[in-house]
Amino acid sequence: MSHNRLYGELSPNWGKCGNLSVLKISGNNISGKIPPEIGQLTQLGVLDLSFNKLAGEIPKEFGRLSSLIDLNLTDNQISGYIPLEIGKLINLEHLDLSANRLIGSIPTQLCQCTKLLLLNVSRNSLNGNVPSQIGNLVSLQVELDLSHNLISGLIPPQLAKLMMLEILNLSHNMITGMIPLSLEEMVSLVSLDLSYNELEGVVPNNRVFKNASPQAFRNNKGLCGELQGNVEPTRRNHGNIFSIWNFDGKIAYEDVIQATEDFDSKYCIGTGTYGNVYKATLRTGHVVALKKFHPVEGDAIVNEESFGNEIRVLTEIRHRHIVKLYGFCSHPRCMFLVYEYMEKGSLERFLSNQAEAVEFDWLKRINVIKSVANALSYVHHDCVPPIIHRDISSKNILLDLELEARLSDFGIARLLKQDSPNWTSPKGTHGYIAPELAYTMVLTDKCDVYSFGVVTLETIMGRHPRELISSLTSLVGQKILLRDMLDSCLSFPSDQKVAKDVISVMRIALACLRSHPQSRPTMHQVSKELLVL
Repeated sequence: MSHNRLYGELSPNWGKCGNLSVLKISGNNISGKIPPEIGQLTQLGVLDLSFNKLAGEIPKEFGRLSSLIDLNLTDNQISGYIPLEIGKLINLEHLDLSANRLIGSIPTQLCQCTKLLLLNVSRNSLNGNVPSQIGNLVSLQVELDLSHNLISGLIPPQLAKLMMLEILNLSHNMITGMIPLSLEEMVSLVSLDLSYNELEGVVPNNRVFKNASPQAFRNNKGLCGELQGNVEPTRRNHGNIFSIWNFDGKIAYEDVIQATEDFDSKYCIGTGTYGNVYKATLRTGHVVALKKFHPVEGDAIVNEESFGNEIRVLTEIRHRHIVKLYGFCSHPRCMFLVYEYMEKGSLERFLSNQAEAVEFDWLKRINVIKSVANALSYVHHDCVPPIIHRDISSKNILLDLELEARLSDFGIARLLKQDSPNWTSPKGTHGYIAPELAYTMVLTDKCDVYSFGVVTLETIMGRHPRELISSLTSLVGQKILLRDMLDSCLSFPSDQKVAKDVISVMRIALACLRSHPQSRPTMHQVSKELLVL
C-alpha cells in the first residue's frame, strides 16, 4: 500500500493477521503511534512504515518479530529510545531508523543482530559513544550511517573488523580524538565521511583515505595528512571564500550570481534588518534561499558579526525544526549564506494572507507551535553551552510545503555563559522582546520563552496580540473569552479534543508571558507538555 494518500492511524487489528509475511505502507500520511499488536506477527519478514508521520515510541513488542529481515521506519516523527528488544531480531539484515526523533545512546544489544547488512540511525538526536561492539557486526556490507546525531567520544578501533563495509558515515556528530590507524584495514570502503566532528591528528595513509573526497574530512578540530585537494574552504580570486557542505552536487560562486542575475530585486523574497533573502534555482535544478547581507557603511563593509554568528551557530547545531545552512560566501563586496528553501515562506506572511490562513487549520497550527517548542528546547537544553536565539518572531519561523516549521535567523543568537552574568542590549523584533530586558539587561533563556508565548498567541489568534498581552493573563479559564480570541478565518473547532488542545496551547502561551521571568516555564517543560496534545 506504499506511496498513496492514506491517512489516519494504524489499527491494532493488524496484529490478527498471523500469516502476514510482508507489510509495506510507506510514503503515505499515516499518523499516530505504531500499535504494539504488530509484535504478534511472528511470520513477518518485511515491515516498511517509512515516510509517514508516525509518532510515539518504537514498541518493545517488536522483539517478538523473530522472522523479521527488513525493518524500515525512516522519516517519521518517532521519539524515545531505541528499544533494547531489537537485539532479539537475530535474522535482521536491514535496519533503517533514520530521520526520526530518537534519543539516548545506541544500545549495545543492537550489536547482537549479527546478520545485519545495513544499519542506518542517522538524523536523530542520539548521544553517547559509538559502541565498540558494532565491530562484531562483521556482515555489515551495504552501509553503516550514524551521521547527524549528537554522538561523542572516540572512534572505536574495533570498527576495523568491518572489512566488508562499503559505506561509513560518522559525519555531523561530536566525535573526538584521532582516527584509529586500524581503519586502514577496511579495504572494502568506497565511501567515507568523517566531516563535522572534533577529530584531530594524522589521517591514515592507505588507498581508502587517500582517495576519499576532501569534504569527507572538513570541519574537524585539526586533521593533517596527505589528502586529495584541500580540506579548507576553496579560496578564489579577489580574496573571496566560498564553502558549500551538506548538499548534493557542486555549486560554484558563479552559479549563484547567474541564478539571481547578480541579486536582481525580482528574485527577492524577503527583507530583514541585516539583509535581503533571494530565491535561486541553480543549474543543477536545486532551489535554495540566499541571505545577502546589507552594507552598513559604504559598499565594502557588511555586518560581519551577524554573518559570522549565524555560521558559527548553524554549523554546530542540527535539528529537524531548525533551518539547514548549506554554505556561505565571504567577499569584501558580497557576503551571503545559502539555506534550504522553504516554499511557504514565513509564518508572519502566511497568517497575513487570508486565503492561505484558511488552509492553516487548528491541528496544523498546533503542530507548528510544537515544532518551534522542540527547536527551542533543543538549543536551550541540549546544546553545550546553551544557545539563546534572541529574535523569536513569526517572521523568523519558516514553513515548507507540508506546513512543517523551521526556526531561522540566528544572527543575534548568544551562547549562554554559565558562570557569569549575561549582559545584553534589548535586541530583537519589537513586540516580541521580553519586558525585563528593558530594565535588567540580563539575558536568560526565559527571554526566548516570552517571545515564544507571543508567537504562540499570534498563531492561534491569526494576528499579533499587541497591547492585549498585558491583560491576557487574566483570561485563563474563561473559555468564552478564549473563543473570541481565536482566528476568525477558522470556525471554532467542532472536535472536542481539538478544542481542548487549542485551549491548552493558549494556557501554555499565557504561562510563557508571565511578567516575572522566574515564573515562566522552561522550553523543555513547554515541549514536554505539548507532546501529549
